[in-house]
Amino acid sequence: MENSPISYFTPKCVTNLFGVLPNGKEVFSYTLSNGRGLEATFINYGATITSLKVGNENETTDVVLGFDNIQNYIESFGLPSGPYFGSIIGRYAGRISQAEFTLNDYTYTLNANNNGNTLHGGLSGFGRAYWAMKKIQGGERPSIVFTYTSPDGEENFPGNLTVEVEYILTPENELLVNYTAVTDKTTVLNLTQHSYFNLAGHAQTLEGQQVQVFSDKVVEVNADAIPTGNFTETAGTDFDFAKPGDCPRSIDKSFVLPQDYNRLAAKLYSPANGLEMEVYTNQPSVHIYVGGNCFGQLKGKEEAEYHTYSGICFETQHYPDAPNHAHFPTTVLNPGETYTQKTKFAFKL
Repeated sequence: MENSPISYFTPKCVTNLFGVLPNGKEVFSYTLSNGRGLEATFINYGATITSLKVGNENETTDVVLGFDNIQNYIESFGLPSGPYFGSIIGRYAGRISQAEFTLNDYTYTLNANNNGNTLHGGLSGFGRAYWAMKKIQGGERPSIVFTYTSPDGEENFPGNLTVEVEYILTPENELLVNYTAVTDKTTVLNLTQHSYFNLAGHAQTLEGQQVQVFSDKVVEVNADAIPTGNFTETAGTDFDFAKPGDCPRSIDKSFVLPQDYNRLAAKLYSPANGLEMEVYTNQPSVHIYVGGNCFGQLKGKEEAEYHTYSGICFETQHYPDAPNHAHFPTTVLNPGETYTQKTKFAFKL
């Protein structure tokens, strides 16, 4: 479907109709610009980042993978491995072993969608949810807030859970992602942002780009990518990115971050255009994944052919399967508490 004319415009904020869901609900795109070389576009389907342009007044580069229309976002979840392009992941980012966990002496059996396990929230998850756009504003720090209430029992998780995600563009060319959530029943929660980055441009390969991760341990997993409960030193392994190294061609690994939060977790650098991205978080892990494959079945933005080396994710989050490992940092959220997560993507030219 063609985008409609602008629905409304405020300084540094533009809204367009992006498409219509099968149930008739309208999906809108919202574009924010800081006027200094950073422009981001979001849709209220999955609270998704569809575009992130970085540069200067002469040239910008769209550094995230995505689609031009809502139909492709919908169909992407039917691919052999759904890419979750740019979406918010919940209720639980990563895998939960055997699709179950025990909380307050009650065992919850979730919807399994990954080899008998639950991945990224289950069969639907927050990436396919219809979020409400709560607030949009321009100014020096243009921002947008999306909110979603996940009902008690959705995907068999307990509690009515209300989530807000705020995206902010700063004058320093940073994209801030702030999450809050509250529940009326004890539950587990692990949110993340699932953008695939390619600093050379979304239609390019990751070839030549450099990765650095400020971690010396990874979460050890079994053959089904389920944590064993142990941690493995990265030194001397394929996961040693203490110094900048070539972007791996295949990786799906949770890196352990020291517990001094709000710290630099990782960097990505493109020698082709000199663009660098720094990732900061208050979470105990950054899960790094390379991919974005559309298996030749769907075209990306601008007819791009996405493949297994198209983009790299920096999923700032808690450890996978934490509800089943008592010694992992807790992901339990109780009534009266507020879940808070903060991530920053800082760009430099």
